[in-house]
Amino acid sequence: MESEESSSTVEGARHPRLVVLAGPTAVGKGTVAAYVREHHPEVWLSVSATTRKARPGERDGVHYLFVSDEEFEQMRHEGNLLEWAVVHGRAKYGTPRGPVQNTLDAGRPALLEIDLQGARQVRQAMPEALFVFLAPPTWDELVQRLVGRGTESEAERHDRLESAKVELAAASEFDVTIVNDDVARAAQDLVSLLVEPPVSRKGLKP
Repeated sequence: MESEESSSTVEGARHPRLVVLAGPTAVGKGTVAAYVREHHPEVWLSVSATTRKARPGERDGVHYLFVSDEEFEQMRHEGNLLEWAVVHGRAKYGTPRGPVQNTLDAGRPALLEIDLQGARQVRQAMPEALFVFLAPPTWDELVQRLVGRGTESEAERHDRLESAKVELAAASEFDVTIVNDDVARAAQDLVSLLVEPPVSRKGLKP
């Protein structure tokens, strides 16, 4: 898979300032987002709300917004979440709508790094956003990342690989695909979409 360059405007539309990044398990979404956070302070990264407890080193409002189950449910019922999900049947995660909208209203680029299901929910809530799929260089490399740790059972590896196949098949739902063959380069491609117009809504296809 190869990416094409990005330079001109979306047909008949102003380039959206909100970019939603998603992709298959183990493709490196968090790593790319962390690179953007460190090297591009002009880009605002959304902070998810969660009902799980903070882990050592995590700071409220920086890594996550740590809320009670009651607070989360209130946000959900009042329509204050762009997307939400229950992860592993336990903790709830969601993207607060207010901070995203306030950032966009201020004219600042905003990035959401979420999973596939979350991206689909955001498309329903904010279809004007630009949806970016982060893809692995090859299937074999994704397999290596998924199973290379050797911590899962054979059944767990099988399930993760099957999930990855489904997630990869969803790439066509996205406006742009960026191949994560180099974190710095992938991050720069992503930032360029936040601050410059893309070729088209299919501008960086594999």
